[in-house]
Amino acid sequence: MQKMKNLGSMGSSGRSSMEENIEDEEISRLAISTFQAREEEIERKKMEVKEKVEIQLGRAEEETRRLSMIWEELEVLSDPLRKEVAMVRKKIDMANRELKPLGQSCQKKIQCTTQVRFLLGCRRKNIKKPWKLSTKRTKKRHSWLLL
Repeated sequence: MQKMKNLGSMGSSGRSSMEENIEDEEISRLAISTFQAREEEIERKKMEVKEKVEIQLGRAEEETRRLSMIWEELEVLSDPLRKEVAMVRKKIDMANRELKPLGQSCQKKIQCTTQVRFLLGCRRKNIKKPWKLSTKRTKKRHSWLLL
């Protein structure tokens, strides 16, 4: 009886519906298997990208930790430097306080020496003036001898 159904269900192309069903099933299986293969490939690539991103995030977190440790070390170093700078400033201020009176006394001595030089210069000029006057007088006195 089944043979009769098979014979009766033959299509115009000369194939039986059973053969068409088998072909359709094979095409379906092939389509499903290619679809599954594509899904697996997509999933594999997705996992690869995820791993790469996780590796990069791990590196970034490690670098962040290293930078924060370096920052803390710099902060620890900056405090002693501030203290040292403050101490050096105090020493400079103390030296300036000690040097200020010395500088003032040196300026006074320089002013005194310039005044003394000025007065000596004036005195020398005054001494030379009478000498010039006396030489002029003697020349006048003896000028009649030269004639």
